[in-house]
Amino acid sequence: MSERFEVARIIAAPPAAVFALLCDPQGHVQIDSSGMLQSADGSPVSAVGDRFTVHMDRESLGDLPMGKYDVDVIITQFEPDRLIEWTISGTIQPPIKHLYGYRLAPSADGGTVVTSYYDWSQIDERYKQRVNFPVIPETALKATLGILARNVEVR
Repeated sequence: MSERFEVARIIAAPPAAVFALLCDPQGHVQIDSSGMLQSADGSPVSAVGDRFTVHMDRESLGDLPMGKYDVDVIITQFEPDRLIEWTISGTIQPPIKHLYGYRLAPSADGGTVVTSYYDWSQIDERYKQRVNFPVIPETALKATLGILARNVEVR
């Protein structure tokens, strides 16, 4: 069984506009389809190692009785207008080591092919026994791309 999935969509906006939203902590909250991301604190990221805090509410998933908690988003890959990837550190220590990211590529029509991915292949076995992975379903990534499009597309 694969421990990673990805979904893609063409968005009618230039890569720089999409990337700017993805670098902004508030942008993550704005496009979240899971309902877990409630708010964020921090400045837009600009390099590997940058981080910001997201205030979460696990009740929207209904899978674990975690309630409200905070996580630090830590940037693990960063290529301006092309790639942003992160992991999280929070309540569960050591960190679970699941990865989320977006790859961007110009499309022929002037828009951007946006690929969103979720990778849980590096998770320690002890976490796989406690939490059902993937935490976020593939449909949530697709829905988030739709919300992203709604927020950045040029009309």
